[in-house]
Amino acid sequence: MKHDPLFRLISFMNCLLITLVCTAQNHQEHYLEEVVENLSVNNAVEETTWEEELEELSDSLRKPLNLNTITRGQLECFPFLSAEQIEHLLAYLYLHRPMRTIYELQLVEGMDRKTIAHLLPYICVDVINSKESIRLKTLLKDAVKYGRHECLTRLDIPFYKRKGYEQDYYGPPVYNSLKYTFHYRENLRMGLVAEKDAGEPFGAIRNKKGYDFYSFYLLINEMNRLKTLCVGSYRLNFGQGLVFGDGFLTGKTTTLSLFSFQNAEIKRHASTDECHYFQGVAAAVHTSKATTLSAFYSYRLLDGAVHNGLITSLQGTGWHRTKKEMNRKGTVAQQLTGTHLSYQQGVLKLGATAAYYWYNRPYEPLLRSYSKYHLRGQRFFNGSVDYAYRWRRLSCQGEVAFGKHGGVATVHFLRYADPLGNKLMLVHRYYAYNYWALFGRAFGERTTVQNENGWYLAGECVPWPRTLLFVSADFFAFPWKTYQANKSSHGMDFCFQMSYVPQASTHMSFRYRFKRKERNLPGTSGEVVLPIYTHQWRYRLAYDTHRWLVTRTTCEVNQFHYQGRPLSYGYQLSQSFRCHWADFPLRLEAQATFFQTDNYDTRVYAFEKGLLYTWYVPSFSGKGSRYSLHFRYDINAHWMCLLKFGETIYADRQVIGSGSDEIKGNKKGDLQMQLRLKF
Repeated sequence: MKHDPLFRLISFMNCLLITLVCTAQNHQEHYLEEVVENLSVNNAVEETTWEEELEELSDSLRKPLNLNTITRGQLECFPFLSAEQIEHLLAYLYLHRPMRTIYELQLVEGMDRKTIAHLLPYICVDVINSKESIRLKTLLKDAVKYGRHECLTRLDIPFYKRKGYEQDYYGPPVYNSLKYTFHYRENLRMGLVAEKDAGEPFGAIRNKKGYDFYSFYLLINEMNRLKTLCVGSYRLNFGQGLVFGDGFLTGKTTTLSLFSFQNAEIKRHASTDECHYFQGVAAAVHTSKATTLSAFYSYRLLDGAVHNGLITSLQGTGWHRTKKEMNRKGTVAQQLTGTHLSYQQGVLKLGATAAYYWYNRPYEPLLRSYSKYHLRGQRFFNGSVDYAYRWRRLSCQGEVAFGKHGGVATVHFLRYADPLGNKLMLVHRYYAYNYWALFGRAFGERTTVQNENGWYLAGECVPWPRTLLFVSADFFAFPWKTYQANKSSHGMDFCFQMSYVPQASTHMSFRYRFKRKERNLPGTSGEVVLPIYTHQWRYRLAYDTHRWLVTRTTCEVNQFHYQGRPLSYGYQLSQSFRCHWADFPLRLEAQATFFQTDNYDTRVYAFEKGLLYTWYVPSFSGKGSRYSLHFRYDINAHWMCLLKFGETIYADRQVIGSGSDEIKGNKKGDLQMQLRLKF
């Protein structure tokens, strides 16, 4: 290299800075927790459904990717990398490859300290081996010899009894799942998933084959012109999600560093989710250096209620515990076929998607005023065109889609990022009330891509050293009625968060969020619609000794009221401790949460460590406490054992839940166990 001495000096002078950043990210959980918690800002759920994405990030930790051979597709799998950062990194590799050290990342334009800290655990720098074309026969031969296997089983045991087990539920109250995964490099993956929910029979009634749910996939990647081939269970993600959306970073977050645009891809379905996937075959082929053609077909049996030859409802729980749930199992056949064509040349990317899907009988759910324009009929189609373009530090992405009933949906992103780490993003979406995409999932206030218009503006900056400031404002409207508002309505969502890192071991953050929406006033049968106001304040202090202890304290206050009605409040105090030792393969984590809310509208959410590849974000209303203990022991390079016990204790009730899920008493405790074998 012409300026090699200068280059080496710059790299050496920055080694200490990078080392400090790496120390603050000792464990992969730090980043993954940040992802999950930021996503739970808008749509908090009791257990995250991003199992596969988290597992893929964890796979990269076990075998880091070589920067000297890394591809655009591999970089796009990291949700913390923006399109600009990927372009700058690829340009740097093109000019200066091979890289000699990972510290060269500091020389890449647009790479800030936080992004580098996230990226370092997943990459390495190694020599470039000569790359030959891969043949299927050679791939299979090498896979048998060098492939890696992983078996993971999970068992959940409740220390309570639901009312349904007295007469309705066919099976025992334990949950059990089994996962087998085989992979060879990034080229070949194969897996089998089996699951039995609590209350479902095992090897009895209609589950004579053992488990209630089975799923299989075979995935081949980057074999000559074949980009992807998946047989079995798979998922689709194209454009910005207006037709097919399966990304886990599509909603509002509290940092633009975690905001990722969706990429055209076919992914395996390797989780225990029984509903949100396709089953059949999907393939993507490089027809030229710049174009890729994808095609797919799916045939699935769904759970639904059928009356007089019509489908009146579709069930999305995956539960088959009672006679009624058993009778709905596999009663509806759904078929899907479609294609996607993408073109990418330099800073320009274009795509087109077409999908056609149908049921074996007409779908006619119960008609309600707010669901007048929901999905109805037997045959449906969607089509869209998407684009992405970058000009210097400015980038834009978007998609325009149409559906069977003539409705149109559009979403457009405009983003700017400067070298100092300041970012600005503007999002506009227009989802017509008569547009419907069964498999769509895109940016918005709600989960469905329908009946919503809005503008979202967010900014992130570093006003002072060690300080990160985030501000966002979302103005949205629903032209047609919604589930909780019997007229057209509108609202706004404002969020402010400031993070401060006084030293490498301490991290503080303060968040304030205000939301205004319109909702039916209870007890008026929807005749009165009033604005509702929600205020949320949260303070968090995290301390990492960089030796063996990490602590985290969270305080949260919620306030809710209808316009002209009394205020109600919710409080939460959470404390967690995590212990890990460098020379002993044991990790311990304990957490205690105390909560008190006036009603369900002031409920609080407590982020909690879950089992492998999962996190738990339960909601609490009423008065009580929860504690959990988490143990992980890596016996050796092959075996790992994980135990988690959690119990929620209510101080304001003697019955938890209702109906078949009713639990007598004020305590709800569970023991979860996982055992993993790798060879």
